[in-house]
Amino acid sequence: MTTPEPLLLALAGEPAPWAAALEAAWGQGRIVALAGPGEQERLAEALRQHGVVAALGRALAAGQPAVLLGSGGSAGERRWCLQPLRHLQASAAASSRWLAALGLDPAACLHLDPLPLHHVSGLLPLLRARHSGALLQWLAPALLRQPAALLAAVPLPPDRPAVLSLVPTQLARLLAEPAGVAWLRRCAVIWVGGAALPVALAEQARAEGLPLAPCYGATETAAMVCALPPQRFLAGEQGCGPPLDDVALRLAVDDGAVELRSARLALGWLEHGGLRPLPLTADGWWRSGDAGRLGAAGLELLGRLDGAISSGGETVFPEQLEARLREQARAQGLPLEAVLLLGVDEALWGQRLVALVRAHSGADAAALIDALQQLVAAWPAAERPRTWWPCPELVPSEAGKWQRGRWREWLGGR
Repeated sequence: MTTPEPLLLALAGEPAPWAAALEAAWGQGRIVALAGPGEQERLAEALRQHGVVAALGRALAAGQPAVLLGSGGSAGERRWCLQPLRHLQASAAASSRWLAALGLDPAACLHLDPLPLHHVSGLLPLLRARHSGALLQWLAPALLRQPAALLAAVPLPPDRPAVLSLVPTQLARLLAEPAGVAWLRRCAVIWVGGAALPVALAEQARAEGLPLAPCYGATETAAMVCALPPQRFLAGEQGCGPPLDDVALRLAVDDGAVELRSARLALGWLEHGGLRPLPLTADGWWRSGDAGRLGAAGLELLGRLDGAISSGGETVFPEQLEARLREQARAQGLPLEAVLLLGVDEALWGQRLVALVRAHSGADAAALIDALQQLVAAWPAAERPRTWWPCPELVPSEAGKWQRGRWREWLGGR
């Protein structure tokens, strides 16, 4: 049986029609590639590579539905990850068992989803609702920026446990307004993932009595692999909790990297016209790009090992963005000599990018920065630098590498 070409969906606007198209394609045994804003051409180019369709066919059983999703990966580059539908369904089943262990009836829940469908964390609420026969309600992300409007527009039913999936940035916006806090109090479970939960935000949520469940997962693991039950969060426990019942966790001896073993790991990533299998040890363990520690409370994340930053729940790779910006500036004939993107801590986003810019000798640095800001205006919000600094002395080391610590010190002196 010949594998049909993947169906590419460039997602924008209301998610419900796209979800219907996705499920219809799955019903036909199709592979569906989900592209978010600004990603369509990159994903289309990856799919056009000679040999890709044949490689996907070799990885999947005939007629086996699957999805291609963007992933940060563990080595600092954007990757397109292949997950069979059955892996997503296994993840949904594990989440349902986790809810049942809390005393909640998964079929009686209302899943609230304000996350984009092209992210695994926004896709899984759909699968969870379908698995258990629960209700699903999409939430426009803009509503979470208007807590008073959210409270009025999305009244939560008293007879159904509401289960909400958020990233820390969204949680912070809601906690900043009394109406947002009032709405969150009506939820039975608030899964918070995509980035580390800031300590101050966790303390504020505890003070308000909110049933947070900090969690951890990745595209490669079909979303959540561990979660801290709300009761334990409210009792003051830290971290992301113990693994779900279909996942094993351990730490690498050399650097503390989080390693996982599960039957729902991805099959691999698109690479150079083929499918690169997920690198596993002989006994099936996958190494993530995160450092952590394991204790009585479960997993506590310590940070990324690959130099990436996490901004508003998005994994951002500064080197990749620097290369893209240099390329676009060159195409526009802009006098950009050097650019360096640094992650700085910010309460709302976790981290945001700051750009240091050196213009060609004699060029107007302010005008260059204005032009660069226009170039990135269409980039995803997490990838756009928050502030820009002219830096005439910006140069790499003699080895051609950026001494990022040095330039962070320079930035700190501004």
